[in-house]
Amino acid sequence: MPLPPKLAAATALCAALGACTVAGPMPGTVEYAAATVSRAYDCGLQVDRGRIIARLDRQERQRFVAANAGYAVKSYKAPHRCEASERERIKGEIGALARR
Repeated sequence: MPLPPKLAAATALCAALGACTVAGPMPGTVEYAAATVSRAYDCGLQVDRGRIIARLDRQERQRFVAANAGYAVKSYKAPHRCEASERERIKGEIGALARR
């Protein structure tokens, strides 16, 4: 039996919103940069955080510092394991953030 159109639309909307809350920050955002820096620390990579912050717009710096602090707290409680492929990906992203 097919769903009524309104119920089908509501179900699709809930599924889409559920995916948004699980996915994490969007690439290219300050929050994504903060999450990447936090994960780099988890992977044991060297991070020139000051250089990354210096490359951000003045308005974005506070958002980065706040988001980074939030991820650091979550990271402290999370496992600090990093597979080789993830480590290389994060290493590349950190390099790109420093050159941005």
